[in-house]
Amino acid sequence: MCCLLTVLLFLGPRLGVAYVWLFHTATFNAAFDVIIWPILGFLFLPWTTLMYIFVASGGITGWDWFWLGLMLIADISSYGGGAYGNRDKF
Repeated sequence: MCCLLTVLLFLGPRLGVAYVWLFHTATFNAAFDVIIWPILGFLFLPWTTLMYIFVASGGITGWDWFWLGLMLIADISSYGGGAYGNRDKF
């Protein structure tokens, strides 16, 4: 069960970004001008990229910064949590 949860946490936002890219192309194109940023976000910061797609359409103001920061913390903690959990493996 733990492995299933881990797989969903890692693939969930990436599947969300792919879904928006495939089926809501106008929203995706409104968020990004250059293709390199969504590719890098897809690989390294998927939660932040997904949230950016949702908040960037009207410009990033007010609470949008809070949500982006929260998702950035979620991305960083997912990498840090894996490192912390595997510290005694060797």
